[in-house]
Amino acid sequence: MVSSPRQNRYRLANQILEIARDARFEPGHRLREQQLGDMLGVSRTPVRAALSLLAERGIVEAKKNHGFLLTARPEELHRLEVEVPTTADQDLYTRIVEDRLSGGLSETFTQTQILQRYDVDRTLLLRTLTHLVSDGLLARSSGRGWTFLPTLDTQMALRNSYNFRRTIEPAGIMLETFRSDAAALERSRMHHLYLEAHPDISALDPRQLFDTDAQFHEMIAEFSGNVFFQQAIQQQNRLRRLLEFGGYTNRRRVRDWCREHVMIIDAIASEDRARAATLMNEHLNAALASAPKYGG
Repeated sequence: MVSSPRQNRYRLANQILEIARDARFEPGHRLREQQLGDMLGVSRTPVRAALSLLAERGIVEAKKNHGFLLTARPEELHRLEVEVPTTADQDLYTRIVEDRLSGGLSETFTQTQILQRYDVDRTLLLRTLTHLVSDGLLARSSGRGWTFLPTLDTQMALRNSYNFRRTIEPAGIMLETFRSDAAALERSRMHHLYLEAHPDISALDPRQLFDTDAQFHEMIAEFSGNVFFQQAIQQQNRLRRLLEFGGYTNRRRVRDWCREHVMIIDAIASEDRARAATLMNEHLNAALASAPKYGG
């Protein structure tokens, strides 16, 4: 999905915050536009726009003849993130997925039917449908038709998926080839703590929550050093994307899995892989228990 210039500004601001966190910059540190631009692969102009956004939020201060100075302390930076605004594409994406989950959209539909349903521009619709295809939720059918792909939409499929994951995810942590990345663990930990502490988690985009969840499990699978474990988790994430999209309406459970993920991260960071594997199994049990219920 194409990002708007406004969204890019917000995302760049978050990248600057990540740099400040990783480097443990102290209040008063000068954030140099050229240096940040070189690190992020952009020119000074978008960096300046992102820094101005951070200044509006009180995270940095714009000083005449001195540029931008950090005002937030290192411990505050760990809790800070700028929420990226949604676009018309993302809003339509959300509406289509939610309508499918509620039964408002059939498994197969035509372009004409969906244009009439949502009353949106044809270009916007095609762009959104294409993104649903790239996310593995939708496929083109004959003519101008579209079909939702198979997903975990029966109780049996859901149980089978979690049984499979409970078999391989804890086992992957215990492989001799398992090697963790301390920096990746810390970045994931900080992001989970940010979500857990968010004052209005119900306002967050469900896709952002899914991506955090999915990336965590794929990161652990990548640490296993076994490409087959990694591919298996990627496939499971594709299958559960539609289901989990609806499951994130239970925001109490979101906070719970953030805490559970952090416990697993901490166990891996302290090199207690046996505890990490046990915690992963318990986490998946809790996820299954709180998942949406189906009749099949």
